[in-house]
Amino acid sequence: MSYRDNFIKACRKEQVDTLPVWYMRQAGRYDPDYRKIKEKYTLLEICQQPELAAEVTMMPIKKLGVDAAILYSDIMNPVASLGVDFDIVKDIGPVIHTPVRTAQDVERLRPIDVEKDLSHILQTIRILDKELEVPLISFAGAPFTIASYLIEGKPSKSYIRTKQMMYSEPAVWFALMDKLGDMVITYLRAHIASGAKAVQVFDSWVGALSPADFDVYVRPTMMRIFQELSDLKEPKIYFPGVSSGELLPYLTTIQADVIGLDWRVPISVGRERLQNRYAVQGNLDPYILTAPMSVIEAQAKAIMDEGMKQPGFIFNLGHGLFPEASLEKLKELTTFVHSYSHSVLTQQAEKSGV
Repeated sequence: MSYRDNFIKACRKEQVDTLPVWYMRQAGRYDPDYRKIKEKYTLLEICQQPELAAEVTMMPIKKLGVDAAILYSDIMNPVASLGVDFDIVKDIGPVIHTPVRTAQDVERLRPIDVEKDLSHILQTIRILDKELEVPLISFAGAPFTIASYLIEGKPSKSYIRTKQMMYSEPAVWFALMDKLGDMVITYLRAHIASGAKAVQVFDSWVGALSPADFDVYVRPTMMRIFQELSDLKEPKIYFPGVSSGELLPYLTTIQADVIGLDWRVPISVGRERLQNRYAVQGNLDPYILTAPMSVIEAQAKAIMDEGMKQPGFIFNLGHGLFPEASLEKLKELTTFVHSYSHSVLTQQAEKSGV
């Protein structure tokens, strides 16, 4: 079976002949076949069925021709193993029945037991390891983003309770971050042992923090997570979420291989802020997919032209796909990224005599 590894090569800043492309939330509600499955099962019910979760994970590989699969799961799944009771509520998101707001609440969080509580996720990964012809990315939610759900009790725009804990009860905050950091490390190590070929840590909402607060309250935990995963050869990606451009200079001590950029930061600026230490991933505004293909291709071309100035670029969106996105436009975009980048990279190789 042939195995397309351009994604892994790009993560390692190696030369590729075609840019790899995948999309965050690429197994999702923009796909009519997925919507039919969701009529029968909730997200968490799909995750509990390894064969079905693997099928959903593979859908965009077959339909779009992308260069990596991302595990069909949810960042809240490992939290159940800590003893947190939650639901994923339609049109709201994660809802925590008993929010974590005191030292006693943090003390009650038990260590994650992946084999006992989350064996269905490991089984999904093992199935995909046998079936896929592209690398599988597994993922975890970063401690700040998970903490914001646990503390607020549901998605928030202000993160008022989260910041209140940070500022008013730093000992409780850091105890929570330590437990969530342990959760991420254990969870992702189990994923790699089961066959994941790369891991991504999603920090969707950390852009709500100032750089100074990120430096004090979050960066030490992120450094520890990636340091404790650094013995594993599989690429590690950190996506600091939306509105995170000002945080990029504070990431240069993190032992990741790839940093994901949102659409607000030009690729060249992102690389400069990261001191060219990492491969970068991104960063088309997902809502450009509502535009005509000529507009989509023009914006994608501009991003690729920046990205291909040096090795280590993965084409993606600046955040996740949304339900109204067009499956047909995504197919066309994937084809365009492959064809245009192959032409440019081939010319570059010929000029350099490679």
